Amino acid sequence: IYDCKVSEHWVNFLTVVFILVKQLASNDVNQIFEHSQLVNTTWPWAYSALCISCGYFAYDQLDMLLYGLYSGLIPSILLHHFILLGCFTLALYRNVTINYLILTLICELHSIFLHVRKVRRMAGLRDGKSKLVKIEWFLNMATFLFARLLSHVLITVKLIKDASKFEKGIELPLALFGMAGMNLLNVFLGIDLFNAFRREGNRHNVHKS
Repeated sequence: IYDCKVSEHWVNFLTVVFILVKQLASNDVNQIFEHSQLVNTTWPWAYSALCISCGYFAYDQLDMLLYGLYSGLIPSILLHHFILLGCFTLALYRNVTINYLILTLICELHSIFLHVRKVRRMAGLRDGKSKLVKIEWFLNMATFLFARLLSHVLITVKLIKDASKFEKGIELPLALFGMAGMNLLNVFLGIDLFNAFRREGNRHNVHKS
């Protein structure tokens, strides 16, 4: 199951990279990230890519609910998928802000390493001092900082900066609500990752002593 999820995240991320590279090859950077481009225009392949991602998140959400693959009173993973499904579904229905949402999927690069960590732990590799685990943790934290945390902050800043350019309607409030939720969840995820990193390091020290 987790191997399939890693593959899904790879497909999502590589699709986003393909779409962005295709745009950069024929357009100026400033033009690509201009407000009307992100809100009212849909890049080639972007709508289809968002449909596929939306379907994956819907399937993943249902799978976790049916089989109880979550923990906590308010599971962050379920809340994460709920926010994404709400924003994605409405955007696809109204065919607006598609390109904005494609940019949010850059975080799929980090999701790959979240699932790699699960697979690694299921395989019994939990020694925080082993080279393999150190490399995995480096990639996990680096992609969290740059592909998830930083990218979502920059998207939020862009939304706030261009707030006056949005037409009256639900698009801007929903986008700001969605990004506020994602940024908050990113903070909690960062704390969880840091605590997990410390636990694996402490486990090594306990076994060593």
